[in-house]
Amino acid sequence: MIRSMTGFGRAETTWGKRKVALEIKALNSKQLDLVLRLPNEFRTVEFELRNMLAERLQRGKIDLTVNVESNGVNGQMIQPEAAREAWRQLEQLSFELGKPLPQDVFSLLVRFPGFFASSEPEALDAFVEPLREALSEAIIALDQFRQREGQVLKADLLSHLEQIVSLLDQTEPFESQRIEQVRARLSKNLTEFASQQKFDQNRFEQELIYYLEKLDITEEKVRLRQHCTYFAETIDEDFAGKKLAFIAQEMGREINTMGSKANDASIQRLVVQMKDELEKIKEQLFNVL
Repeated sequence: MIRSMTGFGRAETTWGKRKVALEIKALNSKQLDLVLRLPNEFRTVEFELRNMLAERLQRGKIDLTVNVESNGVNGQMIQPEAAREAWRQLEQLSFELGKPLPQDVFSLLVRFPGFFASSEPEALDAFVEPLREALSEAIIALDQFRQREGQVLKADLLSHLEQIVSLLDQTEPFESQRIEQVRARLSKNLTEFASQQKFDQNRFEQELIYYLEKLDITEEKVRLRQHCTYFAETIDEDFAGKKLAFIAQEMGREINTMGSKANDASIQRLVVQMKDELEKIKEQLFNVL
């Protein structure tokens, strides 16, 4: 199933008396780019969390934030040494800046890291499995978000693809007309030339066939139509973003060749419109996983 590369997932769990919230944000990127923002006490499990993300999310700029929230000061104990150090730093800063301390200085103190410590500390080893399960939930939520966004992308991509096929169909009447115009122009020029010079009729016919074959775009049209069919068949595959980009690149090659061989204003206008639709497809493919 097609997925967007952008998305968001969230999950929560508890660690003792504290609530742990995990948020994953994903943006488009050619490779996997992981950024983890973790509390200091979780640094020992960072490698494991990175492995889970890399295994499940494939590509994209992935931003994981883990926040640990206290359920109030109940079950928390003030750490005297940390409190005194926080007070010393505030006094020093007040003196250096020449600013008096605010009346509610205690509200500043409680924000310092280490001011509180749990009276019933929970071992991180016992919390690893709940943390892993919460991360899995957040990844699932992110994947569901990506799938919903992917369906929107799919509808847009297919609409541009159908437009390219429609424009390709419109070249049919101009192609046969173009060949006749080229043939008539060459014959006219040759007639004017023949009035003054002699020429080999057989050689002329050979050169005419060669010239018309060089202008023929039948093969390019067949290949472009095949690429469009292949694109539509591939769009529902998992993690097909790069594959779709390669197919779009081949489509562009056939469209460009048609334009260079067209030698007809009407066909070239259709080619320009096809290029425009293909560019819109390529822009959207940057967001496809």
